[in-house]
Amino acid sequence: MSEAQAAVKSKNTRTFVGRVVSDKRSKTVTVLVERRSKHELYGKIVAHSRKYHAHDENGDFHMGDLVEISECRPISKTKAWTVTRLIEKARLV
Repeated sequence: MSEAQAAVKSKNTRTFVGRVVSDKRSKTVTVLVERRSKHELYGKIVAHSRKYHAHDENGDFHMGDLVEISECRPISKTKAWTVTRLIEKARLV
């Protein structure tokens, strides 16, 4: 683990696990994070999803990869997350 990743881990930051849905921009990937929660009144399980732009310095992550992202300082207008680790590589179809 590099020093940057160790520094990110030591802070008390939010982390999410999601799937890379776009890697077209340089040094940036779009990560779709899905979560499930119970509806307060009706009790039905509802799926919520949100896309985050995450920093990928070396372009290591590609479409379909399952990654962990963590919160960091704002890097650009829409990017305040960095990819910390690869959980699962995308399967070839």
